[in-house]
Amino acid sequence: MELVSGRDPHLREVVWFAVCCRALTLLLQALFNLLLPDHAADAFSPPRLPEPGLWDLLLEQLLGGLSRWDAEHFLFVAERGYLYEHNCAFLPLYPLSLRAVAEGALWPLQPLLRLRSRLLLSAVLLNSLFSILAAAALYKLGCVVLQHRGVAFLAALLFSVSPANVFMAAAYSESMFAFLAFSAMWQLEKGQSWLGGLLFSLASGVRANGLINAGFVLYARSKCFALQLQVGSGSLRKLPPLWKQLLSGTSSAVLMCAGIFLPFALFQYYAYVRFCGPGTGLEQTVPGPLLQLALDKGYRLAARNGVKPPWCSWRFPVVYSYIQDTYWNVGFLRYFELRQTPNFLLALPVTLLGSWAAWTYLMANPRHCLTLGLERRKSEEGKPRAGFCCPAVFVYVVHATVSLAVGFFCMHVQVLTRFLGSCSPILYWFSAHLLQEYEPLLWSEGTDNQTASPRSEKSLLDKSPGSCRKGTSENPLVRLLMNFRLITPLSKCILGFFLSYWLLGLILHCNFLPWT
Repeated sequence: MELVSGRDPHLREVVWFAVCCRALTLLLQALFNLLLPDHAADAFSPPRLPEPGLWDLLLEQLLGGLSRWDAEHFLFVAERGYLYEHNCAFLPLYPLSLRAVAEGALWPLQPLLRLRSRLLLSAVLLNSLFSILAAAALYKLGCVVLQHRGVAFLAALLFSVSPANVFMAAAYSESMFAFLAFSAMWQLEKGQSWLGGLLFSLASGVRANGLINAGFVLYARSKCFALQLQVGSGSLRKLPPLWKQLLSGTSSAVLMCAGIFLPFALFQYYAYVRFCGPGTGLEQTVPGPLLQLALDKGYRLAARNGVKPPWCSWRFPVVYSYIQDTYWNVGFLRYFELRQTPNFLLALPVTLLGSWAAWTYLMANPRHCLTLGLERRKSEEGKPRAGFCCPAVFVYVVHATVSLAVGFFCMHVQVLTRFLGSCSPILYWFSAHLLQEYEPLLWSEGTDNQTASPRSEKSLLDKSPGSCRKGTSENPLVRLLMNFRLITPLSKCILGFFLSYWLLGLILHCNFLPWT
């Protein structure tokens, strides 16, 4: 596979570090799950049918911490389908993948493990694979966009200790989405627009915010045409080819955007047929305990007793928006309540980091931002600037800023950390930029394929006991952690945010305590 092949030592280090971080995550969650009692949370918790056996109980002890909160929905959908209406908030590609692995690769374990246990094991295996591949894709994407291998390398390492790490490991769709989104962005940057569009389309079948990725396709086509128009300005002979290029680019952009929206639209149609169609005697096919759970909790079953949900009569019956509004009270400014102050504090670090990234980029490239990056400048025709503030980062900053604004004002604000951590490379690129720019321990480190000159000051690591010898493979993130007392306060804040949210997420989320 191109993503992990090759002789790039940085890529090998990214993959190896991601594997080690994933193994440590699984070990820690098992330890915390064994040592700490689970909180009695009012969360979706369907009865286990059939009764678990000895091997099921053992697997639950080892990996049960990864089946909390929304993970129960994904595992339930993979096992039972979309039985309850509110299950439709979780798009189908990830549960289908879990079911395929459980019934395929893990089929030999059927005599030992019931289906739900195999689904949980499938989630652990798939998310481990996807998170490792996502780190590799982020590194490749960073090399192309940033043109600075050192920042791209450090950003990919930071992804492996993401503050959203627990959701990359648990039975959530974040790892799969991050892999598909970062891979699609990378392919789009390489000029493989149709492959990028296909990956974006798959991502929109994993998470609804994948629809926003259509903006990358539209921007790429718009920028290409705008730059060609500026090159061809003043030449009347080139107008017909430009019109052909406009029609060709517009048609391909429309087709790719339609492909990105298609999985989400098809799922809305499926939900409409299932919950708004005529009754099919579903009550007799649902086990009694699950019917009783629906009665106790007020869950709506598909077409039960011929009573249709209110969204069925909408002009555009979109079950996703109805569920977000009715079951989770998601909407503009609805979360702005005094009692939600702790959740706003949880989201404060990622909010500050995302806002700081947008402001830094705007101040470094005011004209580029005002012209939406569509103006060809003479200064860009030579050797372009590298690093976070380079022109190519513009569309990613816009995407991250829009995602941050939507999440802050319209969603449950505490999910911002995992929301941005799985959909945007900016969180990692800007953190790596700050470390590279303001951390003296990294100033002496040379990087490949960078056009910005590294700082020439002598590294303080040469005097530290944890420094590596010249010529050995070095991990700058490990280097900073081993010399934590020597690094700057800014570096301590960045690494402290990443590592503390990683650790707290494992402690709290894996024991049914509130987290992001």
